[in-house]
Amino acid sequence: MATMACKELVEQITGYIEGTMDPADRERLESHLERCPSCVSFVDQMRRTLRVVVATGVEQIEPERKEELLDVFREWKASGGEGEEA
Repeated sequence: MATMACKELVEQITGYIEGTMDPADRERLESHLERCPSCVSFVDQMRRTLRVVVATGVEQIEPERKEELLDVFREWKASGGEGEEA
């Protein structure tokens, strides 16, 4: 099984959190989380963000806002949140 890099995890986070990810990819992602505390933190931040969004009653994020939010998380990863690249 090929290992997953941090960048790939960031790109696939939505499917992971929503439970729509292919089982093989889910296994790779969870294996990556076992050895990458930075990505564990990233996943936790995404889950907290989604809980806040749900709590506000907003069901759909505008595409522009979604991209802005994803950009913030990508910048966070690039500026030190980056964990082990596999």
